[in-house]
Amino acid sequence: MIELKNTSMLFGAGTVNENLALKEINLKVKEGDFITVIGSNGAGKSTLFNLIAGTIIPTTGSISVNNIDVTREPEYRRARYIGRIFQNPLLGTASNMSLEDNMMITYRKGFKWLKRSLNSKMREFFRKELIQLKMGLEERMKENLAMFSGGQRQALTLLMMVLSKPALVLLDEHTAALDPKNAAIVLELTDKFIKEYKLTSMMITHNMSHAIEYGNRLLMMDKGEIIFDIEGDEKKALTVEKLIAKFHELRHANFENDRALLTEE
Repeated sequence: MIELKNTSMLFGAGTVNENLALKEINLKVKEGDFITVIGSNGAGKSTLFNLIAGTIIPTTGSISVNNIDVTREPEYRRARYIGRIFQNPLLGTASNMSLEDNMMITYRKGFKWLKRSLNSKMREFFRKELIQLKMGLEERMKENLAMFSGGQRQALTLLMMVLSKPALVLLDEHTAALDPKNAAIVLELTDKFIKEYKLTSMMITHNMSHAIEYGNRLLMMDKGEIIFDIEGDEKKALTVEKLIAKFHELRHANFENDRALLTEE
């Protein structure tokens, strides 16, 4: 579905701040994959997502979607088929607009549909979808999102993204800024939606236990490289201890990220 070939990203070329953030990445994301991505700070995880989303253009290499080269396609065009959720729960919604307006814009992918399509039928559809969040948001559809908590907004962002039916979902540590209770709720909803809607997804997480527990495939990154790619039954047999040992075997170093060693959020 999505393929990166010999893709590298060099920042600050020729300066004292030169940084090769990604080194000749070769990656195929198959339709239906749910890939968790783990790695220490500076491993290149978010840079990888930025390349896939079109936020930045690779220094070398190519990116293709369904065998069509999109290497230089801008982010706004890829947004038509790529959904992305960031750490900050405020980024996925418009604070000064109502819940129902936010949902309509995302669902119809544009403001031009807002007043023309937001009718009683659509409101009832949104209400039924909101019920599954189990947060009572179906009773607050006319409230501005500035009144909502971070956990509520991140859960809503997740639901809106799912309803827009993206071909690929990028989750960039989307529970990291939430308190443990809301993080658990959003993560449970994430797994539920990905399975029910059969979404192709990639999820960056700082938690090794979550990286092992969720998804059918796991990527470990270090210093701009994918050093470990495991899926299926092999992934199911992983433990945190085995994953740490694998990192040591491959890099001859200790995994230096305490957060990733946590068993719980």
